[in-house]
Amino acid sequence: MALPYRGFVTIVDDDPEMRAMLVDHLEMEGFSVKSFSDGQEGVSFLKSHTIDAESTEVVITDLRMPEVDGLSLLRAVKAHKPTLPVIIMTAHASMESAIEGLRKGAFDYITKPFKLAELTHSVEKAAMFYRLQSQNKALSSEVKKSWTLKTMIGKSAPMKEVFALVERVAASSTSVLISGESGTGKEVVARALHETGPRAEKPFVAINCTAIPETLLESELFGYVKGAFTGANTDKIGLFEEANGGTLFLDEIGDMALSLQTKLLRVLQERLIRPVGSSKTKPIDVRIIAATHKDLKKAIQNNLFREDLYFRLAVIPIYIPPLRERSEDIPLLAQHFLNKYSLMNGGKVIGFQKEALQQLMTEPWRGNVRELENMVERLVVLAKSNLIELSDIPKVDQMEQNESSVLQGSPSLEELEKKYIAIVLQKTGNHKEKAAQILGINRRTLYRKEREYGLSTANAEEVEEHED
Repeated sequence: MALPYRGFVTIVDDDPEMRAMLVDHLEMEGFSVKSFSDGQEGVSFLKSHTIDAESTEVVITDLRMPEVDGLSLLRAVKAHKPTLPVIIMTAHASMESAIEGLRKGAFDYITKPFKLAELTHSVEKAAMFYRLQSQNKALSSEVKKSWTLKTMIGKSAPMKEVFALVERVAASSTSVLISGESGTGKEVVARALHETGPRAEKPFVAINCTAIPETLLESELFGYVKGAFTGANTDKIGLFEEANGGTLFLDEIGDMALSLQTKLLRVLQERLIRPVGSSKTKPIDVRIIAATHKDLKKAIQNNLFREDLYFRLAVIPIYIPPLRERSEDIPLLAQHFLNKYSLMNGGKVIGFQKEALQQLMTEPWRGNVRELENMVERLVVLAKSNLIELSDIPKVDQMEQNESSVLQGSPSLEELEKKYIAIVLQKTGNHKEKAAQILGINRRTLYRKEREYGLSTANAEEVEEHED
């Protein structure tokens, strides 16, 4: 019974007996094999555009060969196809050269004499690594091509509808209301609308209506004149004027006070603003994009939102579905965030194992895209290898258990910080550099807080000297 196909291997070895044994063994294991007795022949073959050369997933080379040796072949392979894994075979006396090969990018080395099962295992790992790299590269390429619109990413049917709607309405100045759960990417859609339309070269100004107290929001939006209130020592332009000619994004519009809703409605109707404390109006040319996670129709029924303002804002309504309703977008988004945070952390992590991606696609993602991004950043920082594995992904119930244990007993801010630092240190295996990255502080600050909270008895200088 024929074994299933397991991959294509190219062997380069000047020893005919060793070469024949490797070919026979790997073919019996289900691999397709091409072999060469000369390093230069091997290099020429791998640089060719034949089907076999393009199909090669693993290269096995002897270290000691006349003219073109294993290290020279390794350099040639890495220059031509950097991701193609190379396994070096070496005698014990040449261990130093084999280790040098690892430094220069070899995937693995095997010391002669070796067990054939050991060789098979190394080839399997190398082939899997190469396929994962290829898959992740393809995902990254897909993210950059047909499944993006500016900073929006997705290939699911709901997101394609959002893309199409954004492209249709971007050129107009009509008001848009974006709705969806927290973390779905409402501001990303707003920016895409701005950047795709004729106002792209003009300002995009965003404000979260819940982040500014009601008493200050009016002056932030419309500006004020000198003497309008205590502390108003000079005139200040508001966000409407800052965004003139461009776009003003009003996030969480559902939390705006009714009194301010009335003034906003007047601005939308008249296209004039009146700074606080002024008797004069100013014309403005601004496209309004608003967003909310609330049900505004229910808010209207409860007299918490003006119906006439709602219809002024929702000329074009855009709904962003939660991530759990578009799970096919998760691999694209996860790879996008991995590329982003891997670059910020030295570029070591290159992708996800298949099982890890499948696990991410089954999570509920109550925090939607924002939660996924935070998770991927955490996985990149804590990754033990260059691929995110299934075992790296914490279970949702474990995270919730940690959160509940931290908050139990209504701790003070200082107690909360102590508990959180302890959890992060535990999750990172007490790795100070990784823990400090997650906490957003430097290592010396982390050492100081450990001493203050009784989490460590070592002083900062001792620990830094040990880690360095």
